[in-house]
Amino acid sequence: MSIFIRSHSRVSARALTAVSFVSLASVAGNALAENTMPPVVVTAARIEQSQADALPHTTVISSDTIRNSQAIDVPTLLRNEAGLQFTQSGGPGQLASFFLRGASPSQTLILIDGVPVRREGFSGSAALEHILPEQIDHIEIVRGNVSAIYGSGAIGGVIQIFTRQGNRTPVIGASVEAGSRGTIKVTGDLAGQSDGTRYAVSASRFRTDGFSAMNTTQFPNENPNKNGYDNTSASVSLSQQWAKGHEAGIRLYANEGNFTYDGGGFGAPTDLNKGTSRQQSLALFSRDKLTSAWTSNLTVSQTRTSNRDISISAYGYDSLYDSTANLLQWNNEFALAPDWTLTAGADFGHEKANVTNNDGFSIMRNAPSRSTASVFAGVSGKIDAHQLQVNARHDQVDGSGSKTTGYLGYGYVLTPALKLVASASTAFNAPTLAQVYDPDNGNINLKPETSRSVEAGAQYAVAGTLVRATVFKTRTKDQFGIDPDNCFSGAYLFGCPTFNIAQATNRGFELSASGQLASVDLKTSLTLQEPVNDATHQILIRRARTLASVSAAQAFGALRVGADVQYSGNRNDGSNALGGYVLANLNARYALSKSVSLFARVDNLFDRNYQTAYGYNQPPRGVFAGLRWQQ
Repeated sequence: MSIFIRSHSRVSARALTAVSFVSLASVAGNALAENTMPPVVVTAARIEQSQADALPHTTVISSDTIRNSQAIDVPTLLRNEAGLQFTQSGGPGQLASFFLRGASPSQTLILIDGVPVRREGFSGSAALEHILPEQIDHIEIVRGNVSAIYGSGAIGGVIQIFTRQGNRTPVIGASVEAGSRGTIKVTGDLAGQSDGTRYAVSASRFRTDGFSAMNTTQFPNENPNKNGYDNTSASVSLSQQWAKGHEAGIRLYANEGNFTYDGGGFGAPTDLNKGTSRQQSLALFSRDKLTSAWTSNLTVSQTRTSNRDISISAYGYDSLYDSTANLLQWNNEFALAPDWTLTAGADFGHEKANVTNNDGFSIMRNAPSRSTASVFAGVSGKIDAHQLQVNARHDQVDGSGSKTTGYLGYGYVLTPALKLVASASTAFNAPTLAQVYDPDNGNINLKPETSRSVEAGAQYAVAGTLVRATVFKTRTKDQFGIDPDNCFSGAYLFGCPTFNIAQATNRGFELSASGQLASVDLKTSLTLQEPVNDATHQILIRRARTLASVSAAQAFGALRVGADVQYSGNRNDGSNALGGYVLANLNARYALSKSVSLFARVDNLFDRNYQTAYGYNQPPRGVFAGLRWQQ
């Protein structure tokens, strides 16, 4: 597979790319003294398996990594991951979008404890900017086309967020953090396990004065006021093992974010805009080992999301996106042999959305509800040096028809440490109700996206080191896009219509590694890609051809010091060009005692001025410090 990457003039970009290659080679080439093993993952095939056994490219952000990173939100937490790129319309709480392997935001499926979540609106992406890391135990990221495993929305891959669960001796903790721009965060948590009962409770409160989201040099008519943000988040998990091999429980996750924002280049200096985002997910689950070979997992959930925007301006408006998704999931695992597992199940869902705009022209439309039904099956196993994963799924989505998708993955073990992998897969993505029926951006004739992907690569895994190199190609037909030529005109007086691009293709090379070199924890990644609109031969909006990251941490007794660097290449944002940038951050933690630790970090160490979306500022240098108590 060939790939053509344009050269970048910046020395820092070449330097970071070189460092990424050197770091990957160093991690791969060193036999580690620490005898740690890759973590267990479940997202790649719906079964528990070692990360090294996962055929799709899967990485894990562990609970230790989350704690040590001191990330302020999920976009910050994910920025070091291979192939993952974020754009954000300002600072914390402002609208964030993400591209996994160049796929659009609606083409990557977000799960919270196995339950899909996405925000109503023309983008169809999840509200990751409002999810705080304090409620998260770990995250698994699966890259590539896995629609045959998870259904609609998994063209780019799956990001599964696992909230905290009680699985050990009871622990209670609290932390407080403060820093630049009037930022303060307070968190409390409790988790434990006793006599078959597992419980975990976590709550966080975050606020910041922020900064002006829009660049008033590029858009001088925008209000230069600070765009502040506050967030309240909580999660609860409670389960009981009522008999050997049988466990039932409840999981609740909720957040509310309140923010102010600017007018996207169409505002006035006196405009005041504010919004509220709410998300609640309630799930009842039962995990039952029905026989020695059959385990059943049943989940009933309801997810509610809403986003309200109010503008006090000459063209004031009050808009609300509100949706409810009810879902029944039944997944079964059958142990066919010591090295072979069959999965099979079904999903049944019903969702409804209200899209209400009151902008002085009495435009209002209620989107109808729709039902979904899916059946799926898969088999995974090994024969000598051969590893196989086969998945098939059939989805029926009201208004978008039915689609059958498949995944075929193969691995060949050359040595105990080195494995070759390859896969081919198909996928689809149904539009959200808002993408079809929204009065300002919807298109009732919008067709679902369909996609085909192939990839091949090699994996090196030994002790605590895991290196993965992959070449991939994904071709998507009828990809969703925005028609800028019809924005704010005709039937779309207050928005831009969503339409289908004839075809888009992304081909690329992806490299990631994690491990320990000497006594330094090291993680690095490099992505080279070419996401193109096949009709215009132009690079897709806001996608960078080159992404790279390096993070390292070293413990010195009670002190742990870490640093990370990310690079993003040049991008286009419509007719505007966005330059590449290098971002560096520092973090440190010092254990005062077994129960008390101090932590601090510096974000944007060199105070770089950069943008991920044209006209929108990104956070300048920030210094933050806090105290953690845990007993």
